Formats: sequence, C-alpha cells, structure tokens
Amino acid sequence: MTSIVSAKNVYKTYDTGKIQVKALKGVDIEIAQGEMVAVMGPSGCGKTTLLNCLSGLDDLSEGQVLIEGQDVHAMKDNKRTDYRAEKMGFIFQNFNLLPVLTAAENVELPLLVSGTRSKVAREKAISALGLVGMEDWKDHKPSELSGGQQQRVTIARSLVNNPTIVWGDEPTGNLDSENSTEVMELLVRLNRENKQTFVVVTHDPAVGKMCGRLVEMRNGLIVRETTT
Repeated sequence: MTSIVSAKNVYKTYDTGKIQVKALKGVDIEIAQGEMVAVMGPSGCGKTTLLNCLSGLDDLSEGQVLIEGQDVHAMKDNKRTDYRAEKMGFIFQNFNLLPVLTAAENVELPLLVSGTRSKVAREKAISALGLVGMEDWKDHKPSELSGGQQQRVTIARSLVNNPTIVWGDEPTGNLDSENSTEVMELLVRLNRENKQTFVVVTHDPAVGKMCGRLVEMRNGLIVRETTT
C-alpha cells in the first residue's frame, strides 16, 4: 500500500530555558493510505508530540515528515496552514465547539474561514452532520447536546473538508465507556467506507483494539507495532 505519512529520524526537544525535554528521540514511522492507526503509551511518552509533529502543528528539531510526498515542515507557515485546512481533519479530547453557534454553524466554520461560499459551506456541513447521525440536531447549540453528541459534531467538523487524513488526540477522553464505544464505531465505519486515514492517540486499550494497527511508545521512541 502507498504511504500517506512517512516520518524518518524525527526528534523533538522542548527547551524551557532551564531544562531541555527530549520528547521524541529519533522516530521512524510509515502510515499507509486508508489505515487506522492507534498510538498508545504512558503519559509523557511522546504520543501527542508525535501526532503534532506528523501533522505539522509542531516544528521538528530534526528529521523529516512527508505527507503525500510533500515535506510539510519545509512549507512556509501560510502554505502549511492552508495545506492542513485542505487535507487534514482534527479531533481533540476537548470538543472545542463555539457555544454561541449551532451544530451546523460550528461544522461550516472552517469552510467559511477558508473562503468557501456560505451556501456551499452550509450544504457540506449538513452532509457531514448526516454522516455522523447528527443532521436532526443541526440547529442545536452545544449546551443542548450530550457529550457524545458534541463529539459527533466535532467529528463532522473534522470531515467537512473531505480530508485525506484525520488526526485524533484522545478523541474519546471526555466520554463515558458507552459513548466512547459509539464514537469509535463511527470512526471505524468512516475509515472503512471513505478510505480515509485515521491516526488516533489514546490511553484506552479498548480504543486501541478497534484500530487496525497499534503503535506503542515509551520514552520518546516507538517500541512495538502490532496489527490488531
């Protein structure tokens, strides 16, 4: 299968001024188009840093990351931001929904910011909400939705630009076990039906088992990879 993400010898060091924290210590990873990968490990092992470096949210200290053959870290800031907006979706533990906006308005916001016409943005937002079973809730604000419903809206927002790759940082971290399972079943279905690539950072073994490949990290390094 074709690699959509290729990372070689990735180092990331945070310099606080008083101490240097080596978060990544020479990571190599290949992720194929259409894969669903879980990155697991204890707190502080570097899994979120790896996701941020792979996606271009964080700069590298050393190494190279190619996405679809393009070196995202060689791009100028504006181009990298545009590339992420066009090609990537992000799901975070905190839903990051704007409380004054409806579900549809939250989902269409990234499209409006990137210059999509309002009518087209709204149509795409409603379609994305339909994918996650939330179309009937399009006019509800976050305070009127359960935690599981809010995360579904967040997932719809991450999918509204039809991204090539979706990054999830503890996407079920704020959910109870029932909602966590439902959200993961939704992500697995979207991965299977849309052939989109998902990379999910999680501390939950149940979430890891639902992904096709499990990458385990310790002390800034990948120590084991298994197929589930």
